[in-house]
Amino acid sequence: MLVRAITAPGLRRWCRGRRGTAAACFPLGRALLGVRGADAAMFLQGLLTNDVTQLVAAGDAPPALYAHALNVQGRCLYDVILYRLHGSTAEEPHILLECDSSVLDSIQKHLKLYKIRRKVTIAPCPDLSLWAVIPGEQPGDASSLPKCADPALLLTPDPRAEVMGWRLIAKKGANLSEIIPGSQVGDVQDYHRHRYKQGIPEGVKDLPPGVALPLESNLAFMNGISFTKGCYIGTHHMGVIRKRLLPVSFPEPLPAAAIPEGAEILTESGKRAGKFRAGGGELGIALLRLAHVNEPLCINLGGDRVKLKAATPQWWPKAAAK
Repeated sequence: MLVRAITAPGLRRWCRGRRGTAAACFPLGRALLGVRGADAAMFLQGLLTNDVTQLVAAGDAPPALYAHALNVQGRCLYDVILYRLHGSTAEEPHILLECDSSVLDSIQKHLKLYKIRRKVTIAPCPDLSLWAVIPGEQPGDASSLPKCADPALLLTPDPRAEVMGWRLIAKKGANLSEIIPGSQVGDVQDYHRHRYKQGIPEGVKDLPPGVALPLESNLAFMNGISFTKGCYIGTHHMGVIRKRLLPVSFPEPLPAAAIPEGAEILTESGKRAGKFRAGGGELGIALLRLAHVNEPLCINLGGDRVKLKAATPQWWPKAAAK
């Protein structure tokens, strides 16, 4: 495994802009898969929605990309984040693939099915840990951030949206306080609450395999699709987008029973408005018809009517929020 210290001036600028807050580091249970070899980028290029060749391009190559793997019907199979570990085009391409840990085996089989004679090796990375780094609520001195993240393998902005902070990959057991002094280890449930509040889907509950459509899942808003790369598995044109994943909130007191995944969401007049995907506490994410986003909404749960409210994320493009 190639271990490289990545300087992080961007992280220092990001935290200095939020003086009075401390970075919170959340341990994520998602899996990491190494894809390495001369054909690594071109191999993934034909399987994912984004232009993976950017990761091996000369010059200012991005450190990370977001993408989906689709089935032949154009529906999401896996949501992934790709990380570039090689330092230059002179080095052997080495890409880390982040995915939902529950689909690690199936995504390995999916990749190996298309490997054929490609010069590429595919192997899980159990010796690495993945963290989300997001501004917290506690006081902290951003000037204490390191000039380089020596114990880190990779420290990069989350490629999906600025509101999601940074992604950190380190050796298992690494001391987070050495990488980001003054940071605090947070409860992963707070991380999920944060992304639900921002309407960021992640994993198979939010993006059911074979069900979720990439553009309804806001893949374009999250920089996860290239419309110029050419054909790949699942290439699918979609016209007017009438439904999108949106953050939803439930007023307190919350119902005693959990809101079931896939529960139908209705307008007050009883029209079908969409389906609840997943959530935690009073926050969640739902696939909703845009025509009903600003209406009072509800879910029938055990004979009771549970009210909920949808919101348009502030990080969306302005034209999409209209």
